[in-house]
Amino acid sequence: MHIPERRSRPHFVSLLMLTQTACGGVHQDTTTLQVVRDTVGDTVVVRTLAGSAWEHDAYLVEEMSIGEMDGDLEYLLGSVVSLGVGADATVYLVDRQVPELRAYDADGVYRGTLGGPGEGPGELKSPDGGLAILSDGRILVRDPGNARLQEFLPEGTPGAAWTVVRGGFNTSHPLWKDRADNVYVSVLLDPTADVREWRMGLARIYPDGTPGDTLVPPDLGFESPSIEVRMNRGDGVSVSRNSVPFSPDEEWAFHPGGFFVHGLSTRYAVTLERPEGPLRIARDIEPVAVQPGEKEAHEWAATRNMRRLNPDWRWNGPLIPDEKPPFKHLLIGRDGHIWVQVSQEGFEEENPDFDPREDGSRPTRWREPVAFDVFGEDGTYFGRVHAPDGFSVYPTPVIDGDRVWAVTRDEFDVQRVVRFRVRVGSVGEAAN
Repeated sequence: MHIPERRSRPHFVSLLMLTQTACGGVHQDTTTLQVVRDTVGDTVVVRTLAGSAWEHDAYLVEEMSIGEMDGDLEYLLGSVVSLGVGADATVYLVDRQVPELRAYDADGVYRGTLGGPGEGPGELKSPDGGLAILSDGRILVRDPGNARLQEFLPEGTPGAAWTVVRGGFNTSHPLWKDRADNVYVSVLLDPTADVREWRMGLARIYPDGTPGDTLVPPDLGFESPSIEVRMNRGDGVSVSRNSVPFSPDEEWAFHPGGFFVHGLSTRYAVTLERPEGPLRIARDIEPVAVQPGEKEAHEWAATRNMRRLNPDWRWNGPLIPDEKPPFKHLLIGRDGHIWVQVSQEGFEEENPDFDPREDGSRPTRWREPVAFDVFGEDGTYFGRVHAPDGFSVYPTPVIDGDRVWAVTRDEFDVQRVVRFRVRVGSVGEAAN
């Protein structure tokens, strides 16, 4: 017998926000939000129809930066793979090119190096995107090369080495932390599965280093469109797969409240799997087209990448879609706000690295600006935040209220770590 899903009658809400405070300190004058709140089964659905709590778009404005083209070695950044920020705004970064863990004060002044290369206590072999600061000031660095989390005490001396099960591979996933100081390490749920069936989960580790349970992210059963190349090896056939550019996918992140935030980017809907019941954030937005030149450039790049593995490779997957997915990445602030990276219209520009003597070098390149929609845990839509050129979502930025720390690259490809402030208003107003 089929029992219809119970659905409440939707109700429309216009919210008059007076001096709304959002992102930990950005104030905005009166604005009106048009919102539909509904309940579908056990899920609260919050859909923003128009308006935002900020009324205007916001921009990331640089306040401080670490990194130089020339100068002291401590300020020359080669390959920053993870970031952490302490309660006193001390910036910790892992530069894998060295590799070592460095500390800088809130003004970007170098304070010292906590851990360098090696396999001994406090040393790092292959650190990746995992770096977390506990509330008591301890620093944890994920080091798959040594199959451990390396602890550093608040004064900077090495602490314990926490064993990580199934941790012998690098990942760009951050080292997530909840409000109780439990940390969560990305692990393979089934290491014996074929690479095409790999799924990631999170192994919980308690603040004293004791292993806990494993959390499994929601599985929506979606298979992302892909292309693959097969290579004959001495011991059999090896398969490598890549996603088709601009295709939708399942995206998830872990919330400091101790639950998953996830969504399938075929539509603009992100679900917070809260203990008190799921809450789904939704918006109706205009689709973003993939420009013909943009599509050609990405198809060319994907083909070139595959032919490095097999020179005879031909496209063997679905075609690149005509529209981009509504969102492409999820970031969670330490304040619990949800930052949804939305697709933007791409543009073509001159390629500063073009070299006609180099095979495969092209005179132009396509780029897509970085922008986020920011929501509260209750589904309130604060507004859209535009990031400057060179802003990267890898390694995972640190977001805390109206401050954002992220890795950037300038026109000379110099890597820096920058602290931004969220400013509401036009670009000119935001810069003042």
